[in-house]
Amino acid sequence: MTTWELSLLATPKAVPEVRRLLSGYDYDVRLCVSEMLTNVVDHVGEGTPVTVRVVGLPTGHTRIEVTDPDPRALPLLARPVCGTDESGRGLTLLDALTLRWGVEPCPDHKTIWCELAGEPPPRDVRQPAAPAVESVR
Repeated sequence: MTTWELSLLATPKAVPEVRRLLSGYDYDVRLCVSEMLTNVVDHVGEGTPVTVRVVGLPTGHTRIEVTDPDPRALPLLARPVCGTDESGRGLTLLDALTLRWGVEPCPDHKTIWCELAGEPPPRDVRQPAAPAVESVR
């Protein structure tokens, strides 16, 4: 089972950096991670400590997880009210791209997860040590 994990602060500039670190994964994995991380920035707050995981499952699927410390801010699938709305599309996109997705709430954190068909690449992608990503220590 292949696992890639990174702890960082959720900021707008971290989103493209994490996408770059995951360049060995296919586009859908990178897009789902971007959407999930952006949701933390938008709905929990910029600078929130998060952990991003990409896991190859025994089923041959890829599971993506983003864990943040706010158990109250649960994501809801909503449709944009107007075609020009700038928000409301992230979870709709996640719902369309993935086999399934959900939330695992805990007393002191929550994990948003999704599963995609297909396995992660056989080789490890870039190690999470890029200086532009603000890591949590």
